Amino acid sequence: MINNNGYLNELQFVDNLNGKAVKELNILYCDMITKLFTDVKSDDVIEAWKNPFLQKTDIYIVIGDVKKRISIKSGYKNSIHVESVEDFTKFLMINGVEREYIDMYLRYHYADGTLDGSGVTRVSVAEYKTVMQTEIDKLNNRLNKIQLLEKAIYRFILQGKRNVNCIDMLIYGTPDDFIYITKEEIIDLLLKKKGVYSTGVHFASMHCQPLNRCLNHNKKSEYKRHYIQVKWYNIFDDVIEYKNELLQSTVVQNLPS
Repeated sequence: MINNNGYLNELQFVDNLNGKAVKELNILYCDMITKLFTDVKSDDVIEAWKNPFLQKTDIYIVIGDVKKRISIKSGYKNSIHVESVEDFTKFLMINGVEREYIDMYLRYHYADGTLDGSGVTRVSVAEYKTVMQTEIDKLNNRLNKIQLLEKAIYRFILQGKRNVNCIDMLIYGTPDDFIYITKEEIIDLLLKKKGVYSTGVHFASMHCQPLNRCLNHNKKSEYKRHYIQVKWYNIFDDVIEYKNELLQSTVVQNLPS
């Protein structure tokens, strides 16, 4: 399903960029464009359009022969990825995660005493954690190994499970008030967050959970139990913290010795 607010947000970004010369942009957009493209000239004209397909790329921005792919997020508790439990466990297996850890995730995901969701009694995540927190912590230690975490960043944010072209930048916010972060900065930021503690299953700041636990056995939502969703709850805070650290590092490097 399309999030109408998100869709309209993306169209407004396109409208604010398409057909504009760089010199016509306000300072926020100009800063973003100069970060995204090299050797930008003030008279360069921008093309922009909405990606018609459901991919990590929401809009394209083009100057001359150079095309950039942009993901746009807004609001709170952003869902950045959804896929079936089957595809997710295959991803873990292909990347060397041992069966015992995959079973740990499945127990957490279904929280009904089974590995396939066939149990009768389902419990909330809060109830599950009261008994199984030690196992969740063990699972998180395995999921946050550098090699697997890098693959997760590409799958959940940059590229998707179909391995199409990576995004070049992520924008968070609205057309009048936003922050941005490049692909390389996203990887650096999240690898630095690998040691952050959470009581839920996570890859750095990316939290992995069922699309719906369906505790009330609602038949209309039952299928959602067999999907995972990955949320990046604190995109804004994480990006601002990262940008401030970069700024402070630059200031320190430029201090006279």
